[in-house]
Amino acid sequence: MKILVDDLLLLARLETGGNPGHGDWVDVPELLSGLLEEGRLLSGVRHHRITLEAEPGLMVFGNEKELRSAFANLLANAINYTPDGGDVGLEWSADASGAHLRVRDTGIGIEAQHIDRLTERFYRVDTGRSKSRGGTGLGLAIVKHVLMRHSARLSIDSEPGQGSTFTCSFPPGIVHRSGLDRHWKTA
Repeated sequence: MKILVDDLLLLARLETGGNPGHGDWVDVPELLSGLLEEGRLLSGVRHHRITLEAEPGLMVFGNEKELRSAFANLLANAINYTPDGGDVGLEWSADASGAHLRVRDTGIGIEAQHIDRLTERFYRVDTGRSKSRGGTGLGLAIVKHVLMRHSARLSIDSEPGQGSTFTCSFPPGIVHRSGLDRHWKTA
């Protein structure tokens, strides 16, 4: 019940606020590296292959706590809806249209008629399966609102039995490349 209340409060705050307020340059490769380790712990005995490929020094201006919440929700969903031993990949890169986080999985996939409704509060594709995996039914609504507050958008590509790709796209105006030469590619 506490998790549900916390998620509802977070969602209400996100919905009533405008831009993320106090922002800073967020080191997304570093953030994703930490989430990768959390994802491996969440997977546990299910032994997913979770990988990260991130463009070094590619940063976004925003609220790190909000972005972390959105990215963690996407990663947790990918793990929860991918069969044991499946693949989950995080990819952070940029092109002329901005920066993009792609969360890909080899999971169960989603039928086309559900995709437009996935970010609605409490919407579940299959209530029985979703409830057995836990969660509040608010994760993708939180993702949508965090991205909106960062002038970003979410796109979803999925096919039943073929897995899903959730892509967060950030506009070029809030993207920056630092001079760091770290390389965040892990397997």
